[in-house]
Amino acid sequence: MYSKLLQTLEKITDISVSNERKEVLQSLIDFIQNKVNSKDEIRLNFICTHNSRRSHLGQIWAQTMAFHFGIPNVYSYSGGTEATAMFSKIVETLTHQGFNIEKLSESTNPVYAVKFDSSEAAVIGFSKKYDDTFNPEKGFAAIMTCSQADGGCPFIAGAEKRIPITYEDPKAFDGTELMNAKYEERSLEIASEMYYVFSQIKK
Repeated sequence: MYSKLLQTLEKITDISVSNERKEVLQSLIDFIQNKVNSKDEIRLNFICTHNSRRSHLGQIWAQTMAFHFGIPNVYSYSGGTEATAMFSKIVETLTHQGFNIEKLSESTNPVYAVKFDSSEAAVIGFSKKYDDTFNPEKGFAAIMTCSQADGGCPFIAGAEKRIPITYEDPKAFDGTELMNAKYEERSLEIASEMYYVFSQIKK
């Protein structure tokens, strides 16, 4: 793992996860543990309305923590109820926290290669609908990272399990002096919870 990302990881270990949030995360822990026990592939699809902020953070941090804790066969995805673009501040925040990010295409919806380790495959980040052909058709956990997507999508086709793990949208602080701090904070919050989830998995 990149050295700057390891420094961020040290910060993450100091963030405590409340008992209330641990209860929220337990369904995801159970899903992953059951897949590990049966030696199945673990497919996680993080879903938010626009697939621009929180769902990308969930996807990237989940893949990173699976690697950190040595949990094999984890494949993280993300999607939205509509496609927009991976927000530039997410790219900036994750780069600042130690990820190596390369923009693969110039368009209104750019494709990014997000790497947490020089020897591991990149996480591919771009905005897409949750049922895009890039994402799995079946056998995945649909992790609803915003209440709008959770309420607006009563049915996710192909999902083996639906797990609401919602976060406040840092978009509320766009254009304010708190913007940088709030994006950093939200990323670390999601990272700390993914750290907790994968720390609970018994191999």
